[in-house]
Amino acid sequence: MHKSTQYPLKIAVNTRFLLNNKLEGIGHYTYEILSRMVKNHPEDEFIFLFDRPFDQKFVFADNVRPIVISPPARHPILWKIWFEWSLKRFLNKEKADVFFSPDGYLSLKAETPTLLTVHDLAYIHYPSQVPKNVYKYYKKHNPLFLKKADAIVTVSKFVKKDILSHFQEIDANKIQAVQNACRGKFQASTDDEKRKTRAQFNNGRSYFLFVGAIHPRKNMVRILKAFDLFAKEEQNVDLLIAGRMAWQNKAHKDTYEQLKHKDRIKFLGFVPDNELPSLLAAADCFVYPSLFEGFGLPILEAFHAEVPVITSNVSSMPEVAGQAAILINPDRHQDIYQAMKTLNGSEDLKKELIKKGKIQREKFSWDIAS
Repeated sequence: MHKSTQYPLKIAVNTRFLLNNKLEGIGHYTYEILSRMVKNHPEDEFIFLFDRPFDQKFVFADNVRPIVISPPARHPILWKIWFEWSLKRFLNKEKADVFFSPDGYLSLKAETPTLLTVHDLAYIHYPSQVPKNVYKYYKKHNPLFLKKADAIVTVSKFVKKDILSHFQEIDANKIQAVQNACRGKFQASTDDEKRKTRAQFNNGRSYFLFVGAIHPRKNMVRILKAFDLFAKEEQNVDLLIAGRMAWQNKAHKDTYEQLKHKDRIKFLGFVPDNELPSLLAAADCFVYPSLFEGFGLPILEAFHAEVPVITSNVSSMPEVAGQAAILINPDRHQDIYQAMKTLNGSEDLKKELIKKGKIQREKFSWDIAS
């Protein structure tokens, strides 16, 4: 990726997803990678390129120079303006040695050698679950991004295979699978801490937990149907759902209204980073039967919180979970229900999964990823 063997390097980075108190999947990835990278390479200069005012806490070290480039880009038209005009102009003028883009987008017109992180190809597998204008943009630009990038990092082995199966013209040698890892904030809670968290979030009652932005790919309709079956038989556990409403949520809202036990389900909305670790660690089980994930970081967070996991047997999730979770068919809500029932009825199974989770989590490290 180097223009030459000369050091230090000037590295420009797309940091659009470093949003104060709004970090989600790509934002967390960007934070964990860059916070280590800039400190591990004090000889290099890093130019962080934001698309809006930023928080100083994201300027991780003295070798970081933050720059705001307009316009704020959260729409296909604005993406094109930001990447193909504003960013291109900046990169060509600044003459950076490398441009690192951790969110899967790049500038097709910039001359700077580019390292691109690809998180998934969900738009190919679930096109109906992507807004039409966004899908149109992805369909046109994503193949061009993959071709233009000088090097590509995928967040799982699954994503690398997925790219090569859909884009045979992409050179496999320029793709490296570097798995995600867990944030350091997630750890087990004491019994007393769990009681306090349950009192804070659920009136002291036990709960299953789902974490993630809520849209169709997260399989919320089947989660709700599964828990309704479970709640009919089991009275001691509720369901908490932590995550913002993203898009296309009519189906799950309609499903929720038809449930017989919806009083046992609570939508918490977006839970801040300072509260999420304790919320997860106090759960009886982490329920994550997503239809498709490029990695599935919350599974790993649950392993660190020492909470048993139910997740899907598709895409990257078996790669992350290994033998440390109950793997189910996410297309069948009856399978999700049965896993809930089986786990809730066996303390031995919970302990076994937690033990295996401690072993599985050691396979993933941000120090390796960065």
